[in-house]
Amino acid sequence: MSEDNTPADGLAEAQSRAAALEARIAEIEAQGRLQLLASELRAEALRAGMVDLDGLKLLETGSVTINEKGEVAGAAALMAAARRAKPWLFGATHSSSPSAVPPPAATRPRLATEMTHEEWQAARRELLRRR
Repeated sequence: MSEDNTPADGLAEAQSRAAALEARIAEIEAQGRLQLLASELRAEALRAGMVDLDGLKLLETGSVTINEKGEVAGAAALMAAARRAKPWLFGATHSSSPSAVPPPAATRPRLATEMTHEEWQAARRELLRRR
């Protein structure tokens, strides 16, 4: 065994590793917060009807914060202000459901075989009158 490794050297090495790991944890937390902010801003921009999400680069996002619970606050207000200041970035407002009103069912013309004789004569007169 070597006498070069003293307990003080081991303690100093452990403290330096702990400091490096704490710095790495802080860096990862900061990246996570930025990703959370970015994803919440994208979601709010889509809800507000932003046409192109590249428009987020034009907005000042300093007013958007993350509270103690990890919730993003101020994104809706930012989008409302941006909608007033830069209306060309926004189109129609979208709801959470992309569904639209279904188109009306196509009406099928009645066949002559399905009509009574009087109905057929009335339909024939109407057809000849339109010509």
